[in-house]
Amino acid sequence: MYKDNSLIPTEAVRLAALGLLSEGERSYAALADEVRHFTGRIVGPSLDLIGPPIEVLRVEGLVDASAGSGPAMVLRITDLGRQELVRLLAANLRGPLGEFNKLVIALKLRFLHLLDSPAQKLQAELLAEICERELARLTDLRRHYADRAGHLVDWLDHDIEQVQARLRWFRNLGDRL
Repeated sequence: MYKDNSLIPTEAVRLAALGLLSEGERSYAALADEVRHFTGRIVGPSLDLIGPPIEVLRVEGLVDASAGSGPAMVLRITDLGRQELVRLLAANLRGPLGEFNKLVIALKLRFLHLLDSPAQKLQAELLAEICERELARLTDLRRHYADRAGHLVDWLDHDIEQVQARLRWFRNLGDRL
């Protein structure tokens, strides 16, 4: 993790793998395919998101094999892996909402149900706070360029509307939890 308790790219891959295994055993090959599919569909192909081999999760004691070998090896999460999953789900997000942060948000939402109710509510509140900071940043930028020519202000208005909608969504999520 970075110093601000936010995930580095390889930890996002780790979060995806542990989250999937917490829902049930999977073969090594199926787990690798599903992690690659999810991350690739959110951010596209990225060398940053080539995580350490799943074998590293075994060496660290986060998963173990219940049967098979090689790509057919069936993996399951351990108690230590569940602790790591909770730690990763509680991580912060960095700066403005870029592609990597979209992946982390998607992973948090994908596996939010694995946390207890108070932790779920806290995550929804933290995600809403991130939207509030993003909204303040974009609003300040829009104000600075309000009297300038070009289409930047129109684009910023578009972004502001999207962040406002996202903020409402996270607040509604928090109310439902």
